[in-house]
Amino acid sequence: MPFLRRNVTLAPMSRPIRLAVRGLLLVDNRLLMVNAWPGGTSDLLCAPGGGAEPHSSLENNLIREFHEETGLEIAVGALCMVNEFHDPSRDYHQVDVYFRVSLIAGEPLQEWTDPEGVVTERYLLNREELAHKRFKPDSLPDIAWSDAVFYDPLEPVLR
Repeated sequence: MPFLRRNVTLAPMSRPIRLAVRGLLLVDNRLLMVNAWPGGTSDLLCAPGGGAEPHSSLENNLIREFHEETGLEIAVGALCMVNEFHDPSRDYHQVDVYFRVSLIAGEPLQEWTDPEGVVTERYLLNREELAHKRFKPDSLPDIAWSDAVFYDPLEPVLR
């Protein structure tokens, strides 16, 4: 399994780094994506997931976050990417840990209300359809449709 990496110089931080988990779910060769910002404030898409809570495994955090955002029950598979987002202008740095996931129960595009009110839209997109959307991280298609494991440091945050 290949391991891909980009080289980036790191800058010092004063705020703690936020840890999040995300899941890559392929259904009939289409990737499940959700809106990244509440209330339609952006057209940016991302994989379902969210902030990790202390004293809970990354796997359990992902199962919880995925269900909150989609209503789906998943099984967590292999680690496939670590991606870092940052915004030096507001001292923000987040590390997203991505896992491949499989569907246990539910319909990916079923009616569902995110209790946090963040996710309001869900999409199942093939690779070509995804290329015509705004999404983060930039490396997502290269990981979702491959067996690669990837480290993607310090990608700028977008809205």
